[in-house]
Amino acid sequence: MAFAQTSEQKSFGYKRAANAILALESAVTTLIESEGRLPRISGIGPASARIIREILETGTSPTVERAIDNSPRRSDIERRRTLRYGFLSRAEVLRVLGDPSFDGPRLSDYRGDLQMHSEWSDGQPTVAEISGACVTRGYEYAAVTDHSHGLKIAGGMSMEEAAGQRRAIEQVNAMNPPFVLIQGIEANIGADGQLDLSADEAREFDLVLAAPHSRLRKTEDQTGRMVAAVSNPAVRILAHPRGRITGSRAGVVAQWDEVFGAAARAGVAVEIDGDPSRQDLDYTLARTALAAGCLFALDSDAHTTGQLAFAETAIAHARLAGIPADRIVNCWPLERLRAWIRAPA
Repeated sequence: MAFAQTSEQKSFGYKRAANAILALESAVTTLIESEGRLPRISGIGPASARIIREILETGTSPTVERAIDNSPRRSDIERRRTLRYGFLSRAEVLRVLGDPSFDGPRLSDYRGDLQMHSEWSDGQPTVAEISGACVTRGYEYAAVTDHSHGLKIAGGMSMEEAAGQRRAIEQVNAMNPPFVLIQGIEANIGADGQLDLSADEAREFDLVLAAPHSRLRKTEDQTGRMVAAVSNPAVRILAHPRGRITGSRAGVVAQWDEVFGAAARAGVAVEIDGDPSRQDLDYTLARTALAAGCLFALDSDAHTTGQLAFAETAIAHARLAGIPADRIVNCWPLERLRAWIRAPA
């Protein structure tokens, strides 16, 4: 409905309503009052409430369908609809986390988050604030993984800045034992599958994640690019492998069974990124990676301390995929994690 609007203000209103629904911690159906009315929900106006009632009553919304039929952007709207599958609402995440019938990791199995961003690239918090927030969440360790110098658009760190960050992390670790903050880096995967870090530069970090940030709307097969990335001996985690964004882009097109097979042989973990707009891998593709023998990393991709809760979305996908906790590096003790970083199994 948002994309069918000609008014920017109305479009924003429908987007705000969609985000409000996705963020609810209880399913909409459980919120309906005894009279059959939807209670007041912040961000939901009368027009959006009418659409919600229509969908709850019939499974579809004549209001939305008429707007799409009359829109000159119909084909783009239909394309965007196809990019909304495999995403979990906050209510669904909480349901999956609380349902004992699912196999896979429990919240209590999760020891630390291995992708987040600080003020050293495109995040907001200091490393001290990140450390404190992780301790509050009960983590044993975490990794700050700011962007590498080749991704200028995301404020990628120079190697000189990375040295300054390491000193800051060492100071923080001296203040918060036994919690350990690891210095990682999110390297950019180029079109040829090579990283924007040299081998010598990569060795300056404790943990190297590799992620695609370009050619995410291309339809050609990029299997070779992704296989080259996971075959790089510096890489330990393939982060948000497709680079998809809900309603916007499908991300990298590849023969994922081949990519996952190469990752499994190299001992590289594939990530389930819990950012609500990414959720990449989702549980359906994660099952393919599980069958290929992959290890997994479940991460928040947080850019604020409040977003550390996004890790719960990644854990929910892992439970839906039935991934054993022993295959998830975030569920390992710190010494086992460090041994794997040094020599992938």
